[in-house]
Amino acid sequence: MAMSFFDQFASPSYLGIPLIAIAIALPWVLYPTPTSRWINNRLITIQGWFISRFTSQLMLPLNVGGHKWALLLASLMVFLITINMLGLLPYTFTPTTQLSLNMGFAVPLWLATVIIGMRNQPTVALGHLLPEGTPIPLIPVLIIIETISLFIRPLALGVRLTANLTAGHLLIQLIATAVFVLLPMMPTVAILTAAVLFLLTLLEIAVAMIQAYVFVLLLSLYLQENV
Repeated sequence: MAMSFFDQFASPSYLGIPLIAIAIALPWVLYPTPTSRWINNRLITIQGWFISRFTSQLMLPLNVGGHKWALLLASLMVFLITINMLGLLPYTFTPTTQLSLNMGFAVPLWLATVIIGMRNQPTVALGHLLPEGTPIPLIPVLIIIETISLFIRPLALGVRLTANLTAGHLLIQLIATAVFVLLPMMPTVAILTAAVLFLLTLLEIAVAMIQAYVFVLLLSLYLQENV
């Protein structure tokens, strides 16, 4: 029984073909496309307003060179939110609970920010490895520590997103199982547990949105250091 709780995180397959590609590509079909009319409907207007507000807030601390990343970061934000929200529906699969997928997002984007910093301003980029005013005996130790912390950044990005979504899905499944078990024996306790489950579901909706925002926000902060 304990092992079956983790079956929801296994990548689904049909006839030996993994279906994670469909789970990744499907959210793009759900987005409404802008029309050629002068006046759009409410859904497209809300979508455009949300993306423009998010992009303006994200690009605010960056200089003009970092604004080239606006389309990439905004698209990644909307994509992660959609995948996380769809994963809360029953009988669905959440691709962002797979560490390999999250690392596939985190490592190339983090590496791109590092390469940009080393190409455009190598002195400043290397200067982050050694804080100003460091005593001479501590210089080798601090360089090693800062280098390790630099390479841990993509791992932290991927693990944070995976751990938060996985923990939330496990809690929802555990409490839902408790509701079904308690319902015939103690209906009052089962109703109270169902109320807790409803509140937890609302919390997981917020977590799904916040974790996508935090993922993109940290990438923008890494980009800010290197442009």
